[in-house]
Formats: sequence, structure tokens, C-alpha cells
Amino acid sequence: MKILTDGKKKLNTNGKSDINTGGRSNGLIKNSDKAKPKWEYSKSIEDKKHIKLKDKYDLFIGGKWVKSKKYFNTINPATEEVLAQVAYASDSDVDKAVRSAEKAYDKVWSKMAPKERGKYIFRIARIIQEKAREFAVIETMDGGKSIKESKTVDVPLALAHFFYYAGWADKLKYAFPGRKVSSIGVAGQIIPWNFPLLMAAWKIAPALACGNTVVIKSAETTPLTLYKLAEVIEEAGLPEGVVNIISGDGKTGAAIVGHPKTKKIAFTGSTEVGKIIMRQTAGTGKKLTLELGGKAANIIFEDAPIDAAIEGIINGIYFNQGHVCCAGSRLLVQESVKEIVIKKLKHRLTSLRVGDPLDKNTDVGAINSLMQLEKIKELVQAGINEGAEIYQSKCDLPERGYFFRPTFFSEVAQSHRIANEEIFGPVLSILTFRTPSEAVEKANNTFYGLSAGVWTDKGSKIFKTLSKLRAGVVWSNTYNKFNPASPFGGYKESGFGREGGRQGLDAYVV
Repeated sequence: MKILTDGKKKLNTNGKSDINTGGRSNGLIKNSDKAKPKWEYSKSIEDKKHIKLKDKYDLFIGGKWVKSKKYFNTINPATEEVLAQVAYASDSDVDKAVRSAEKAYDKVWSKMAPKERGKYIFRIARIIQEKAREFAVIETMDGGKSIKESKTVDVPLALAHFFYYAGWADKLKYAFPGRKVSSIGVAGQIIPWNFPLLMAAWKIAPALACGNTVVIKSAETTPLTLYKLAEVIEEAGLPEGVVNIISGDGKTGAAIVGHPKTKKIAFTGSTEVGKIIMRQTAGTGKKLTLELGGKAANIIFEDAPIDAAIEGIINGIYFNQGHVCCAGSRLLVQESVKEIVIKKLKHRLTSLRVGDPLDKNTDVGAINSLMQLEKIKELVQAGINEGAEIYQSKCDLPERGYFFRPTFFSEVAQSHRIANEEIFGPVLSILTFRTPSEAVEKANNTFYGLSAGVWTDKGSKIFKTLSKLRAGVVWSNTYNKFNPASPFGGYKESGFGREGGRQGLDAYVV
């Protein structure tokens, strides 16, 4: 039912739009009949008693736990409770970590037989596999994502990357036929807060396989799985200093990038910071890969399998609360099927469960931080102010924690902020097109170029469309599918370089 009103809309604190109708009826029909039976899921909370978290985490440098002068709290975004105190790495701590990595590279790791290096990487993968449940629960508690996503996506993909690159360690001559390659030295790596364990695996595994040593910094809001990975590295017996794990804010990251001993920088994060890093590394001779923001177009043609496409839309934007750089945040729908797609999408949103991330029934967990929640609210309010039509699921939100209802906008113009800026939350913008050429033109009308999706029954249309899309990764009749053997990366302001696959090794050799 469509509500017609000229009243102003405004978001309340729960991310729900209030509609001010000026005292007039809002058009809702009251039904005095008995409500239809509603199925309720019994809670199925993942037990966290077996999880071993320290009250305080020091820096992991040179194979030892090193105290810092300053510590900060990391919290559970679903409960706002402090989980642990984490060390803040100063410039001197960064210097200590880099020099430790350089020493390990010169004396041990670069001289070790590639086959032996592969054994260490394989051992890390097996230990993560043994501790998979513990990693999944910590990832959920510290990041806010649902436990079923941590269990079925983050942890399996992370250990798969370690397994995959363990196999490449003694086969680099096959990865680069006709080239004689060698390792670089110390790799400085900076990861984001949306997939901390997976992003660490993406970066650490190929670096080690190529014979490099690592200094890696966690995001401020999600450091715990990286420190749990440090415990795994200890258990695996990796030589001291080969992997050094630190935490801190942007200043810590800048110290890694600016250190004269780091020979390679790998950064995943915002486009704004990526530009700063490019300027900082220009002229230094350091190798650089950037995986930055995105505003992906998910294109639905009129001949698409609509029901399957609806699931692809849901997975494309509401997976991990929309905290995905390659999220399908722009839905381009052919005009002839717009109404049926919106109708089915509204129906599908009624079954999305938002709540406790540790509940195995939960589909959409908590927003990662209060700062990110405020950013989402600000951009959603901008969409309302610019005249787009908002629709939100009618679920109840927990009283505590940072939560936001799954949302989509229709009647979106290309000039709207919500059609151009990366929201990084569970918010979808729906635009329409008439012809395939118009779909491609609108899809490419963005600063970004990380990913895209195409939905159609025609194979020829898939190939013709994807050949014209300026995006690093294009899925057809699916979305958000990853494999360690498949490279990932973007164009334009989404960065450059590739992570994953054979191509992911190239950034770590000369």
C-alpha cells in the first residue's frame, strides 16, 4: 500500500522514518479483524563461554608481546560493552616492528627454502581451521556481523586463502613464466574494519608465500581477531619477526607507510585515505596496491530470473550490514519490471531478521560503530530531503547497540547523494533504465569501479554487457561470490592492483 502525503519525513534515532502528516490521516487502513498468525523464531544464541579473550592486548612484535604506553578500548557494537583494552602503536613502536620484520627477512625468511615457507603457511591455515568457531564468535562480537556470516563466509574464506597461497610458495616460477622474480622485503599492510580476519589473510598469505615479512595494522574498531591470529602464528612456530601485528589509528598507519624500510604498502579502506597514501609513496620506489571504496551497480534486465535476482539484491546490499566495499548499493532495474521487483523486494524485507549478531537466526547484525551509524543516518536523511521515496523494514530494533533497519530508496535520480556517495550501510538506491546501453551508461556513471552485477537469462547479453562495464569484478546471475583463486580489485577511485589468485602474488615480487 502506498502512503500519499505531503508531510515531511525525518529519521528518528532508530533509523526509522517518521512521517509528519500535519494532523491528517496518513492513509493507513485499520483492520479490526484478528491479526494473522506470525511465526516467531526461538532464539539460538551462540555460546561464547569457550572464547578466551584477554583483558588487555599488547603489540605483537618480533614474536613477543610488547607493551605500549597507550591503550584504547574495543567494544561490542551490539551491546556497547567493552571487550578488551588494546595497545596503541606509537611511531617508535612502528619503527620497532619494521626493524624486527627487516631482521627476520634478512636472516631467516628470505633464505628459507620456499617449500619450508609453504609448510608454515599451511600450518597457520590448519590451526585457524581448528579454532574456526572461536574466530567466528570473536569476529561477530568485535565487528557486529551475524554469527552465521562469520561462520560461513569470513573464517572459511580466510583459511582458504592461507591454504591456497601455501601451495604457491614453491611454485612461483609457474606463476611468472619467463620471469625470474624475487621477494621485496618488508611489506606494510593496513586493513579495514569490515572483514578484519579475511583482509588479513588476503594480505599476509601472498606476502609470506613470496618470501616477504610483514607489519600489519588492524582497524581501530576491530583488532581482536588479528591478535587472535597472532596467537595462531605463535602456535605455528613462525620465526620471530616474520609477522608483526600492531594496532592504532590513522597516525599509526601513516607511520607504516612513511617508514623508509617498508618496501611494499597494501591498503584496504576509504578512497580519501588511499589518495593520501598515493601522495605519501610517490617517488619513494615503494610498490603499492589500493583496494578502496565502491558504488556498485546491480543490473536487473526484464528477462532476468526475478526471484533469484531478489535474493541477489538482498545478498548484494544487506550482507554484513552493507559494510562491503563491493556492495550492490545501486540497483538498476529495467522499467518494465520495476514494479514487480519493488513489490517482491518489500516482501523479502519482511523476513529479514535484525538483532543480536550472536543469534544464529539473525540476518542483519549491528552497525560497526556509532560514527558509522551517524554517517548512514546523515546520508539517508539526505536522500529523504532530496525527494527519493524511502522504504524500511518494520522490524523491532534492540534497545542497546548500533542498529539500522534495512532500507531502500526508489525514485532516485543520478544527481542524488545516495546515488553517488558510498553509504557503507544497509541502504539501497533504486534507479531505472530502458535499454541495455542506458544501463551500461548509468552503471559506469560513478567515480568508482570496483564491482557490478548483471541479471539476465541471455548469455550473449551477459557477455555484451560485462565487456562494457568499467568494474574490476562483475558477477552474472549471482553476487558477492569469492574464491581465493580469483583476483579482486578495481578501477578509477576504487584503487588499483589485485588481491587473490595468481595475480595477487605479483604485488609482492620484483
